[in-house]
Amino acid sequence: MASEGLRGALTAVLGGRGLLVQNYDSGPAAEPPAPVRLRKNVCYVVLAVFLNEQDEVLLVQEAKKECRGSWYLPAGRMEPGETIVEALQREVKEEAGLQCEPLTLLSVEERGPSWIRFAFLTRPTGGILKTPKEADAESLQAGWYPRTSLPTPLRAQDILHLVNLAAQYRQRARHPLLLPQELPCSLVCQRLVATFTSVQTVWVLVGTVGTPHLPVTACGFAPMEQRGGIKMAVLRLLQECLTLHHLAVETKGLLGLQHLGKDLTDGICMNVLVTVAFRNPGLQNEPPKVRGENFFWWKVVEEDLQNQLLQRLRDSSVVPINR
Repeated sequence: MASEGLRGALTAVLGGRGLLVQNYDSGPAAEPPAPVRLRKNVCYVVLAVFLNEQDEVLLVQEAKKECRGSWYLPAGRMEPGETIVEALQREVKEEAGLQCEPLTLLSVEERGPSWIRFAFLTRPTGGILKTPKEADAESLQAGWYPRTSLPTPLRAQDILHLVNLAAQYRQRARHPLLLPQELPCSLVCQRLVATFTSVQTVWVLVGTVGTPHLPVTACGFAPMEQRGGIKMAVLRLLQECLTLHHLAVETKGLLGLQHLGKDLTDGICMNVLVTVAFRNPGLQNEPPKVRGENFFWWKVVEEDLQNQLLQRLRDSSVVPINR
């Protein structure tokens, strides 16, 4: 019965559908993680990349005093009570004058759990492009520009990577279309699909407290976890059950994103694909030994699930998480 539940959970996460966060398996040592609140202890930013059929990019001209006249992608901070998609659509309307629809999450960027930016490949669905006559405190104007010849000055060079990422995705999608799932969460946390592979066999780490489940680690806001980024929470959970000094651990990227934003639930859950491997593989065909009774390695025997995992690992078919 436990295997059936795990198969269902893994299928949901690989399909980008997500699962309700009931509890967490690892939390920061100093103190229990406090519920997160926008504008108090977390900041989420949304950003839109538009590419039209002429390979042109939609840019907005900044109105803020510190960067007035420079160009940037439509972007801004989320407000309390918004979903991620609502925030994206509001920012695009305010800055560019357009209604829009997100097609897929392109990238997640973080500076620790207190600042996270979500970049989307987006398409216009209506509205009228903002002209200098409509200039206001949000932006001076918006316009389409050739991807290889963007206007200057740019507010920051970081958008060049995102524009290229969008162009690459349109040419060859590395991961399935992925949009946020509207599921409530009170923390910034990560659900791990932590894998060990050997000769076309995959094992997945499972938490045992309560019903067997994919483990969840809560991010902390202490200076060390903030400086180290969200990967620190992944390493903390694995350190609690594995001997890491002889292992290589890598977060491959995002399989799914969960957030609601209603009723003071400002937390997010990122479903992440993680690999665990021996630094010196040798003849090690079994996963590393688990300490304690709170976790175990589950061997994925269902062929379809195994193939999905192997393909995702082989092709890095995930949304990148950048720092």
